[in-house]
Amino acid sequence: MNKIKVGDTVFVRSGKYRTKSGTVEKIANDRIFVSEINKVMKHQKKSEINPQGGIIEKTLSIHISNVMLIDSKTKKPSRVRIKQSGKTKVREYIKSSEEVVSQKESK
Repeated sequence: MNKIKVGDTVFVRSGKYRTKSGTVEKIANDRIFVSEINKVMKHQKKSEINPQGGIIEKTLSIHISNVMLIDSKTKKPSRVRIKQSGKTKVREYIKSSEEVVSQKESK
């Protein structure tokens, strides 16, 4: 079970975007895409898919070890443990011992 899932609010703890926070959009292998973080301008050549070409804005990935989940109760970054209750596994914050609820799960 992964400790970080799509829809979680994360805090970037190292790298160029240190101290910024955002929502996880996508997870691929050990890398995650966080909204409004690590955006770059890319020069796109004309093609059938993009006949206009030009400069586009693109989000790049960040390694999963460079982020921490933000505790919804304390609003601070916190480590997460996976606790087994019965047959289900539940993620919970270590500091506050509250269950992690991502934005995607709550909708």
